[in-house]
Amino acid sequence: MQVSDDTRGVDSGHLSGFVSIVGRPNTGKSTLLNTLVGSKVSIVSEKPQTTRNVIRGVVNGDGYQMVLVDTPGIHKPRHRLGEIMVSRARSALADMDVVLFLLDASADIGAGDRYVAAELSHVEVPVIVCLNKIDLVPPGRRDERSSEASVLGPFLGPLAISAKTGEGLDALLKMLLSLLPPGPPYYPPGTVTDHPEKFIVGEIIREKILELTEQEVPHSVVVEIESMKEREGKPILDISAFVYVERQSQKGILIGAQGRLLKEVGRRARLELERLLNTRIYLELWVKHKESWRKDEQALRRFGFYESE
Repeated sequence: MQVSDDTRGVDSGHLSGFVSIVGRPNTGKSTLLNTLVGSKVSIVSEKPQTTRNVIRGVVNGDGYQMVLVDTPGIHKPRHRLGEIMVSRARSALADMDVVLFLLDASADIGAGDRYVAAELSHVEVPVIVCLNKIDLVPPGRRDERSSEASVLGPFLGPLAISAKTGEGLDALLKMLLSLLPPGPPYYPPGTVTDHPEKFIVGEIIREKILELTEQEVPHSVVVEIESMKEREGKPILDISAFVYVERQSQKGILIGAQGRLLKEVGRRARLELERLLNTRIYLELWVKHKESWRKDEQALRRFGFYESE
């Protein structure tokens, strides 16, 4: 979807800007994005390093439009895909108006958080520290968590929030709006993300695999949508997709005994996609083996992990 350049009729008091959400893996960046947008545009999992691409969600309000950018967690990469993810997270800081630095309030501040803080200390735009998952912290320890976060760097906040329950989000939105510059909307009214439906469909399928598999299998999976088209004469969307794994042994694990696990992946994905797309879905999944695809430059390019040249 193209960014709109039509500024006609936009009041001079209208605010618009880009806000990057950064932090180490598993701090709740995707949950916060979905909550603020009011629609699911980024998949959510308890497993770390779930987000692989930069996801943009659009928040439209009275007199403002805010584009939230969910980034892969900043971490020490172990393969070429990891390097791409970290590079994307860093590059997402460019041309931002505000940065949200998310911490997991339910866990101790660690080396990973301090590493991200050091990365953000050189950013030239306002950085807001947010202690997410505050609903998991006993009231008596909240001040202690805030004190620990306040010494991470010359940042605004910290704000205590819960992307899950909504606690503290009004204060966060108020601070964000105070930092956005005046400007026209970047996207047409009603837009919630600039990613095409195929991308969202592939991510929902991958989310269900994350839910149902363990150890290295979920991180070794990539989904490629082969086709997506409406069935002629019927209100049904036919979707076929290939699920690639890195090792032959993972193929059997993902399919499961008598195909049960793969069928459950398909069932869960179909139900969620029907809710999201508001239509009946017929979903076909096939599992294929692509050896060490996360280290394979050609495979990474094929699966869309490089920006268009």
